[in-house]
Amino acid sequence: MQTDHTPRSRQVVTGTVQRWMRHLPIVAMFGSYRAGWLKNDIIAGLVLTTMLVPVGIAYAEASGVPGVCGLYATIVPLLAYAIFGPSRILVLGPDSALAAPVLAVVVIGASGDPSRAIAVAGMMAIVSGVVCIVFGLLKLGFVTELLSKPIRYGYMNGIALTVLISQLPKLFAISIEDRGPLRDLFELVKAIAAGQSNWTSFAVGAGSLALILLLKRFDKVPGILIAVVLATLCVMVFHLDREGVKVLGTIPQGLPALSLPWASGADIVRIVLGGCAVALIAFADTSVLSRTFAARANMRVDPNQEMIGLGVANLATGLFQGFPISSSSSRTPVAEAAGARTQVTGIVGALAVAAVLLAAPNLLRHLPNSALAAVVIAAAIGLFEFSDLKRIYRIQQWEFWLSVCCFVGVAVFGAIPGICIAVVIAVIEFLWDGWRPHFAVLGRVEGLRGYHDLKRYPNAEQIPGLLLFRWDAPLFFANAELFQQRVIEAVNDAPTPVKRVLVTAEPVTSVDVTSADMLRELHRALRERGIELHFAEMKDPVRDKLRRFELTSIFPDACFHPTIGSAVDAYRDAARAERTSSI
Repeated sequence: MQTDHTPRSRQVVTGTVQRWMRHLPIVAMFGSYRAGWLKNDIIAGLVLTTMLVPVGIAYAEASGVPGVCGLYATIVPLLAYAIFGPSRILVLGPDSALAAPVLAVVVIGASGDPSRAIAVAGMMAIVSGVVCIVFGLLKLGFVTELLSKPIRYGYMNGIALTVLISQLPKLFAISIEDRGPLRDLFELVKAIAAGQSNWTSFAVGAGSLALILLLKRFDKVPGILIAVVLATLCVMVFHLDREGVKVLGTIPQGLPALSLPWASGADIVRIVLGGCAVALIAFADTSVLSRTFAARANMRVDPNQEMIGLGVANLATGLFQGFPISSSSSRTPVAEAAGARTQVTGIVGALAVAAVLLAAPNLLRHLPNSALAAVVIAAAIGLFEFSDLKRIYRIQQWEFWLSVCCFVGVAVFGAIPGICIAVVIAVIEFLWDGWRPHFAVLGRVEGLRGYHDLKRYPNAEQIPGLLLFRWDAPLFFANAELFQQRVIEAVNDAPTPVKRVLVTAEPVTSVDVTSADMLRELHRALRERGIELHFAEMKDPVRDKLRRFELTSIFPDACFHPTIGSAVDAYRDAARAERTSSI
């Protein structure tokens, strides 16, 4: 008896292990790793480090947390994603697209206390991580596809403007209270007009920004590193900190400790909403970037595992004094150009950043805040999308204005409310297409096969007594009444008395209870006028739903036809039989 069950037990165990191994892509990576890749991965990791340090600190400052947290949020996610992430070379870490929503929550929740800022940002990262992991396990990786491209452009342009405006006070060494992008800009202009700006700080920041943008055209030149190093040397040599140029100062030596972040009295609802918002942004960006680089390598990346990998990275960074992170559209190309082959590059980069924290924390002491602001502003400029919006305006103006609405929402109300507005608009856009879909009455056109829309072919010939009606959308609660109304209107407008309505149902992909009850009412209304209701080309899953909704008594099998042609033939046969019987 035991021997009979042993092979089956082994199969069960093997299957379970294989399922779990899918969530640990690092196992497959090392299983196929080639010795010749190691040199490339190490070199790419060291090259990547030159960007990881200054960018991590800059995005931390932009997110409202101490600069060292940017290094923590670089080390931990790189290691976590190397284990759970499916992409071979994707680089994760602090990102400019997340700076605005994180800052919006941190500023209110921290009240100027750095330790509370770290706790609030860590809580957001944990929320974001849990949301991504749950969605990945439930195989909901498709949710980010619900946001159309114009809407994504709108909120990303809004976030880019928000990030850019949030860094302008640091260029001028001016402190203002965060009240929203446009109000912050107004307060900044007032402060500059009042003579509160530090033009030495502005010169350092503006010079750094100009150098970064100038060197950006050279792919293999580390423009950010050069600009940051030169700015730091200027501060050290000319003692610009004595002229009011704010610097990073001493950062803690050592690695972050494991701790559960908690800010007592913080607005939990705001933190949860912020965490969900950054999860949506992070995965939307990560999924696109991951697919792009996978396509270059002729590989496929599982979007659900991508969501799990991103979620674990966020969860881990939240537990190690970090803040929400995403994939990087600037550092990933650097890793690829440097010859990265696998996630060993990310591991090397993480270890190199850790070495800086352990061995040389004072190396960054004279790094000017205005230079860090320049790094973030340069990244924000790269987030703007205008060229494709011009194309969208040319071909579909209403979607262009949707994008503008999302942009204004983020710019006026801030990142979190603006993203919520974008999601609401996306849902409305989705429902609108199904709420008021296209419909058509069909007829035969001489010289063309099949049946075609009378609006496009006014000379099309209708079959006397038969109304061919096409509905180009699922039937659901929002459009059920309109469907019934349009069918009745088509019957009333028919050139000859209608004896049978044939719904060409191939575009109808679903029905719900409301639409099923509507079909029952429509059947009764047509029957009272001596009109039958039939369907052609209805999909089997939709017919199964009609059976489940108990409509088989009024719609027997004879009411369903496999093709429009067979339905027309059946009607003609029935009409001939009726004429014969009446003679």
